[in-house]
Amino acid sequence: MLPDALSLLLQGTPPDFWPAELADDWSFVVRVGWGVLAFCLVTIFGWYILDPAVSRIVTARNRNNPTLEEAVSRYLRLSVLVAAVLVGAFITGYGTFLQSSALVVAAGTLALGVAGQTVIGSLVSGIVLVLDPEFNVGDYIEWEGGEGTVRSITLRVTRVQTPDGGLVTLPNTKLTSQAVTRPYGYDRTRIVEHVGIAYEDDVDEALALLEEAARNVDGVVEGPCPTAYVDEFSGDAVVLRGVFWVEAPGRRSLFRIRSDYARRVKQQLEGADVTIAPASKRELLGRIEVESTG
Repeated sequence: MLPDALSLLLQGTPPDFWPAELADDWSFVVRVGWGVLAFCLVTIFGWYILDPAVSRIVTARNRNNPTLEEAVSRYLRLSVLVAAVLVGAFITGYGTFLQSSALVVAAGTLALGVAGQTVIGSLVSGIVLVLDPEFNVGDYIEWEGGEGTVRSITLRVTRVQTPDGGLVTLPNTKLTSQAVTRPYGYDRTRIVEHVGIAYEDDVDEALALLEEAARNVDGVVEGPCPTAYVDEFSGDAVVLRGVFWVEAPGRRSLFRIRSDYARRVKQQLEGADVTIAPASKRELLGRIEVESTG
């Protein structure tokens, strides 16, 4: 059993040090204290006991999906805060006020209506991105206006690190309302390179050299085999297209492979006396006048 003094305090009887003129306010102080205590207990339980347990379960079932792990933790903590506020309000005695007050209901409806298009839209878009198995933290993406590596996906925004090291914060609605490209999204990626040669050169020999150059580059897979085609006849050159596949490329490794391919193409075409991308010919028209000075 609790001591008699503590029992009186919990029942609303003020202690001796409490001013007599504020005796009617003691019960309010007790209710607020219980509400704050309830809020703290629910928050501590949710953040330090429930959240780690749920995170372990999500991690065990989705070991290669850090996006889902982070999102579940954020959403769970937000839900715990909302629940803690409601529990504290009901224990304090304001639960009935929250339920029956027309003013509160009207204010909440107005706030949801004003913020619904942006905030709720971003939340829904964030859930869509989290549940999309083709969109994860660490992916390199391209969208209208930029490209970079996904670093985090929050409730409202997605943060992307650009190739030059900058950090771009994008609203989730921007990524769900337009086409997002993952250039290195699968195990194999097709690479297309264009080379222009002079009309006087042997096209068949040049195509064979393009295919051979791709086969000699480290990182190019054997199947599908590298191929080369005539792409177009421009005004100054015959444009050839070299096509090859690379396996599980990253952004840096892809740059290296494309650089190695370009160097090998240049070496082999120059070794076969094939002119690469001849200079454009321009016809100049005009008149030169020479004035005599005396």
